[in-house]
Amino acid sequence: MAAWVGVEAMRALLEAERVEAQRRLAGLTGSFDEVVAASRDTNADDEHDPEGATIAFERSQLATLVAQVRRRLAEVDAALARLDAGTYGRCERCGLPIAPARLEARPAARTCIGCVG
Repeated sequence: MAAWVGVEAMRALLEAERVEAQRRLAGLTGSFDEVVAASRDTNADDEHDPEGATIAFERSQLATLVAQVRRRLAEVDAALARLDAGTYGRCERCGLPIAPARLEARPAARTCIGCVG
């Protein structure tokens, strides 16, 4: 790992990101459950409602957001595992150190800038 930041400082940052992702996931999951329940409790024809978005559209939007947060949570968990394994801060493709500025911007980064793509 880069010497500019201690392991415990990076762990604290990643743990904070993990807590935030879990909080967001809980909120989105609750919202998704509310939309599903609302669609069950109504007999409205949301497919042809000229007043706005359909329940199916809202459900799709929330499902996409939930998937994004779950991916983020998986990225953070993988970064924490790399920290535990002693491989954090090394590019998974070329093996070179990941630049400190990249890790500051994306603490869960798996690759260096040269290998992004």
